[in-house]
Amino acid sequence: MALRRSVLTLISTRKTSLRLSAIKNFSAQSEPQEEEKRKTHFGFETVNEDEKTKKVHQVFETVADKYDLMNDVMSLGVHRVWKDIFMMRLAPTPGTKLLDMAGGTGDITFRYMNYLKNKGSLLSADKPCSVTVCDINQHMLDVGKVRAERQGYTKDTSVDIDWLCADAENLPLPDDSYSAYTIAFGIRNCTHIDKVLEEAYRVLQPGGRFLCLEFSQLPNSTMQWMYDQYSFQMIPVMGQLIAGQWKPYKYLVESIRQFPDQEKFKAMIEEAGFRQVTYENLTFGVCAIHSGFKI
Repeated sequence: MALRRSVLTLISTRKTSLRLSAIKNFSAQSEPQEEEKRKTHFGFETVNEDEKTKKVHQVFETVADKYDLMNDVMSLGVHRVWKDIFMMRLAPTPGTKLLDMAGGTGDITFRYMNYLKNKGSLLSADKPCSVTVCDINQHMLDVGKVRAERQGYTKDTSVDIDWLCADAENLPLPDDSYSAYTIAFGIRNCTHIDKVLEEAYRVLQPGGRFLCLEFSQLPNSTMQWMYDQYSFQMIPVMGQLIAGQWKPYKYLVESIRQFPDQEKFKAMIEEAGFRQVTYENLTFGVCAIHSGFKI
């Protein structure tokens, strides 16, 4: 009997040891998978998600002062036309409360205010309009504030303007608080596009509109190849010559290629809960305007 008990004890101990070994092996196998989930892209480079946030912040900290000038040079001034069309598609009405996300230097906000000013009959004391310029980079916001002051927008009492430094993936704003949400050439720089869209949906009022202007993909392969040659060969060089920066503009070009095409991005917007989602190609698809409603 003593011998039998010893054998049974040995077997039980062996089974326990094997179970613990299996658990350890499973944990060891799971760790790389969890680590892999935390990876993302920074242009064509693979980095940790938290590292991308820091790198993107550094890029815009570096280029903020020359950001608008470089936009003119890189697009030959066409970005101004794209943004004008973008605002015409928004067509703000009396009482519009706009959240201009990634709006740092004020390009979209100033167009919003100009649109309302030019449509003077739309302005009403009973239905005041407002805009919150939001950006994750304070330096970009500082540039926007200086521009607003120089161009007289801070003296315009017909539209309330606020400046907010915040992350598009985690907005310190209440639910259902805005009637319109715009983001122009900013969403591709975010680590989690799906979270940005979810936050946009959350802060919009029922019936509110989401509008995004972003670089996209040309449907014609030959034109896409030509555009790629221009982007990769010329834009970093112009960044070096004009802004004294090569790497930030190399990243900006690569980030465009990593961004989902028009149909995939449309599906992501719908998955976030938006309805009546459409898109409009500009300049053959170099960029596109995506629109959706919170219904």
